[in-house]
Amino acid sequence: MISYSVGQQASCSKTITETDFVMFAGLSGDFNPVHIDGEYAKKTRFKQRIAHGLLTSSLLSQLLGVHLPGKGSIYVEQTIRFKAPVFIGDTITAKGTVQEIDSERRILTLLTECFNQDGTLVLTGTAKMMVPEDGGVI
Repeated sequence: MISYSVGQQASCSKTITETDFVMFAGLSGDFNPVHIDGEYAKKTRFKQRIAHGLLTSSLLSQLLGVHLPGKGSIYVEQTIRFKAPVFIGDTITAKGTVQEIDSERRILTLLTECFNQDGTLVLTGTAKMMVPEDGGVI
């Protein structure tokens, strides 16, 4: 059985591709040209297409649903603050750190962060996750 503790961490990584941009635009319906039109994006402050913010934050779903707290856990709440753009070819590492444990309600509060391959913080926030009865000692 898994045991959780304050300070416990987990992470996962993914390289963001052109396909990810296209698939996310189709799935979400967000066809903002800053994400899908290279000519338009050249005229922006970023000088190239940037990833949808929620594409980047979706990496937190893998982190929390698979790694920490993992199997059977349910999202209760998520705050997100976008700190830097993500581009095609960036490798993003999502990291979670347990900050607080509410044993009575079986809720973990985690610091959630995403970093690019250069170590730049691109996203930060907190998540609250409900851990199932068979999901470990809390």
